[in-house]
Amino acid sequence: MTLIRAFEERAIRLRSSGDIACSVHPCNGQEAIAVGARLALRDDDTVAATYRGHHWAIATGLPLDALMAEFLGRESGLNGGRAGAGLFLSIEHGFLGESGIVGATGPIATGAALAHQFEGRGRVSVASFGDGAMNQGAIHEAMCFAAVCDLPVIFMCENNGYAEFTDAAAMVRIPRLADRAASYGFPGIQIDGDDLEAVVAAVALAAKRARAGEGPTLIEAMTHRLGGHHTFDAQQYRPKGEQQSWAAADCIVRLRERLRDGGVGADRLSEIDREAEAMVDAAVGKAMAAPLSDPSTLLEHVYA
Repeated sequence: MTLIRAFEERAIRLRSSGDIACSVHPCNGQEAIAVGARLALRDDDTVAATYRGHHWAIATGLPLDALMAEFLGRESGLNGGRAGAGLFLSIEHGFLGESGIVGATGPIATGAALAHQFEGRGRVSVASFGDGAMNQGAIHEAMCFAAVCDLPVIFMCENNGYAEFTDAAAMVRIPRLADRAASYGFPGIQIDGDDLEAVVAAVALAAKRARAGEGPTLIEAMTHRLGGHHTFDAQQYRPKGEQQSWAAADCIVRLRERLRDGGVGADRLSEIDREAEAMVDAAVGKAMAAPLSDPSTLLEHVYA
């Protein structure tokens, strides 16, 4: 989680300096969801993420240098510098990609789950999306199809309180988005997405159901988006003081407190911070040393 935060903070600075030319949508505050989920999943399980899915990419094990190189538009990037920070993928790692289309991860992960069902190897797919996507038709179509086919898919709604610039409460009339799962006949649970252990437990249970052929689960993970929708978001829609209060009790702060209570000393926690910064330093250095992507290759791998 500390590594993800360090990576995101560096990406924000590189975007501000102009080194990163593409839009960056930071996941600061939501790290526990991806880390907890990956701890509960198998290495061969698959994930589809949104344009804010950097935490899923790093928790899944995508190489930091190739990831940063993709952000920086370098030839050594995961996708040759073509995808930027919001559209990259790595099939070899089971990372089905980010998507700029709100709600698109539902059908993508559901399709992967159908393939996993045919394979018969017990693999599970995860669709990560935000609260705003819960009002998109594609998500509901995916849930309906997954339900009737008992597909091994976990629908992970990262409810960070905002759909772009709109308060989540302004878009729905129910207090728990997880309750929508009942309409499709599978379980829906709401958890504290800032509690790492709660995420691990919920995903482990959902994955167990999926591997047993019992179908999908909707997990609504309540979390906090500590920054704006993107790096240049002025955030004038936020109540005064909200960011400060959220940051004081975010998922990393809470995990550090739990570790301290468990006997982990301040020196070790500081060492973890330094190790994370060193890893990001190395990734940035390697990425910046690579050549920029050749514009003449722009249309390669484009099929539409």
